[in-house]
Amino acid sequence: MFACLQFLRFGCLELVSCLFPAFLFAGLAISKYVDLPIARYDALLIYCIGLTLLFWVVRLETWREVAVIFGFHLVGLGLELFKVRVGSWQYPGDAVTKIAGVPLFAGFMYAAVGSYLCQAWRRFDLRVSNYRPFLTTIFAVLIYANFFTHQWLPDLRIPIALGLLIVLRRTWVFFTVGVRRYRMPLAVSFALIGFFLWIAENAGTFLDAWNYPDQVNVWHLVHPAKFGAWSLLVSMSFVLVASVKSLEGRLYHRGTTATVEIAPQHHNANPSDR
Repeated sequence: MFACLQFLRFGCLELVSCLFPAFLFAGLAISKYVDLPIARYDALLIYCIGLTLLFWVVRLETWREVAVIFGFHLVGLGLELFKVRVGSWQYPGDAVTKIAGVPLFAGFMYAAVGSYLCQAWRRFDLRVSNYRPFLTTIFAVLIYANFFTHQWLPDLRIPIALGLLIVLRRTWVFFTVGVRRYRMPLAVSFALIGFFLWIAENAGTFLDAWNYPDQVNVWHLVHPAKFGAWSLLVSMSFVLVASVKSLEGRLYHRGTTATVEIAPQHHNANPSDR
């Protein structure tokens, strides 16, 4: 009985943490089936900007979190511009705010991931232990770069993913549900978030927000390989949030304990350990 209650609590916290993605998909659904006075992508851009401002005004997100989410928007938009240019997917329909085939609202789909991470961090009282920021950031950058370079060079996502697993092998994320404290490997959380992002991607293509080449005429499920791609991309998203959270207690919220514990650097081994 207690386990069922905890599962329901966990689900409720997840739903509340997904408010921005939920409103975003509501906008996608409405804009698909309702006639609008302006182009769909233009309306979605205005809607997403308004949504971001609303979340800040009602204090669902702080200005620091809004800045991080804007960073997600820029990173995602850069990836979108490249992927659309090489034909990986396309955005049907015209819009004033469409640049090189990419509507500016597209960055908000990545920003929604950032919003979820920020919301979940607060609502689950997340703490990360034994985090290695330098190495994790390097692998996150390699993952992002590989999304570009694999068009001409060998796809290195598997060796990069294995390297990231090694770096994160001792990194844990702690979270609270009700009166209980739990933990899981950080790498597992990346995989779980990646799976739900793959589901969200299926919903987005079904609502005709964008299409893969084999979905233009008839919609079908996005290839399961995209689940792995999203899991890798989450690592880069996490690095952006963790970089801000690791400064807690020093640059802001002075005196509080940082929610990201940096792994100690053992430059000199203890003689007794040899």
